[in-house]
Amino acid sequence: MSYLDEPYRRRQPYALIILLMFLSALLGGFVSYAVAPSIFGSKNSSGYTQDQQSNDISQDEGTITVPIQAKSPVVAIAQKVGPAVVGITNFKGSNFFMEPVESSGTGFILDGEKGYIVTNYHVVAGARRLMVSLSEDEQYSAQIVGRDARTDLAVIKINANRKLPEVVLGDSSKLQVGEEVVAIGNPLGREFARSVTKGVVSALNREITIPTSSGGEITLKLIQTDAAINPGNSGGPLVNMQGQVVGINSAKIAQEGVEGMGFAIPINVAKPIIQQIIEKGYVSRPFIGIYNFREITEEMSQWYDIPRGIFVGGVVPGSPADKAGIQPEDIIVEFDGKRITTFADLDEALSKHKVGDRVKIGIVRDGKRREFNLTLGEMPRNE
Repeated sequence: MSYLDEPYRRRQPYALIILLMFLSALLGGFVSYAVAPSIFGSKNSSGYTQDQQSNDISQDEGTITVPIQAKSPVVAIAQKVGPAVVGITNFKGSNFFMEPVESSGTGFILDGEKGYIVTNYHVVAGARRLMVSLSEDEQYSAQIVGRDARTDLAVIKINANRKLPEVVLGDSSKLQVGEEVVAIGNPLGREFARSVTKGVVSALNREITIPTSSGGEITLKLIQTDAAINPGNSGGPLVNMQGQVVGINSAKIAQEGVEGMGFAIPINVAKPIIQQIIEKGYVSRPFIGIYNFREITEEMSQWYDIPRGIFVGGVVPGSPADKAGIQPEDIIVEFDGKRITTFADLDEALSKHKVGDRVKIGIVRDGKRREFNLTLGEMPRNE
């Protein structure tokens, strides 16, 4: 017997014990795996039994299939509203090099019987020809019914000779910050037609100043949302979780480092404008008859020791303001009982009245408060 044989024979019992321990552990694990589920039920990491999950996840030959939640509200909204969303191509003619100039936007069908489509003013501005693309990839020539630069709204019309899908209008006054909304439109043109993005209402009544096609500016009180709104989305619907249109996508802050700030015109603001456009072809607005007016800010008020309000630069001869006795350099501080400090205040107060209404206007002249009764006229139309 060699030197090495003796230690080997002494270690043999220990090796046998280790082997038996390994086999026992293996057999015990097998028994636990086979028996325990029948007694307790197998649980996943969330504490639910495998039977409870069997309808959600299926397993076949090593492949795990996780089903898509096809019944989510966004899917239902896309199916309900999507067919009523259209693409609009604005052909503006040719440039200096005789190259065609065109732009694209979005609209939605308001009246499927008559073919009325709502969109933004800037989507159809400067159009020589308009083409509308439906969800079935049908194309129709469109005519402008009317438009309103002040609210960035327009209505166009197509003749499809059939009933078209149409949207349902909601109530934007019921919107709450944090409420989920969906934007549908054609970002970057027809290539991405009827794209659906989901977000929340980030804020309400945001005063946003946007440029007009004529080189001026308009200030609107808009819904702010983080639902992605990109070039081409303009004119598309902003939809609540009930599938109702609560806003019209109008603008996106395009600034480096700024993301998730899209804006929409509240549908309650748009409804009366749309109705007037359909009925008259234009929007009839009450008219005071002042021009070159200026908003007196808090800083100006303190510096010049004058009240906040609207400084009147000039008065249109023969206008309601002229007939009432309002003069240049007057400061409008009240309109029909409402305190006026900003353009938005005066605009909002005017919007609650119609042509022919008689109102009381409070002004400050040479440091003294005065009041005038004024009958509102109709604002001259530029288009």
